[in-house]
Amino acid sequence: MTESVLIVAGADTHADTIHVAAITMTGAAVGDREFSTTRAGYAAAVRFLTSLGQVERIGVEGTASYGAGLTRALTAAGLEVVEVTRAVKSTRRLKGKSDPLDAYSAARTALA
Repeated sequence: MTESVLIVAGADTHADTIHVAAITMTGAAVGDREFSTTRAGYAAAVRFLTSLGQVERIGVEGTASYGAGLTRALTAAGLEVVEVTRAVKSTRRLKGKSDPLDAYSAARTALA
């Protein structure tokens, strides 16, 4: 049996989709994927993240709004969720805006 990789994840949330990304404890990208904001989509996101390794914590944008459904699914699965804020607009403008970039940014914030 191989040893499970310890990961931290992040989620960029919207009304219709969520994008999740996972990184190692050293910040290396492990994987990312987009899901729908449905029960099936949330369950698929949980399965995806847990298939990548042992999840230490997940940084979710908008845990009380667009990220509420995902937050419920993650906590029901026994995973630790931390609220992260979106990057400052000037920073996002310099680095570019995309759901994968924002999800990785949320993961890096949760790692810190």
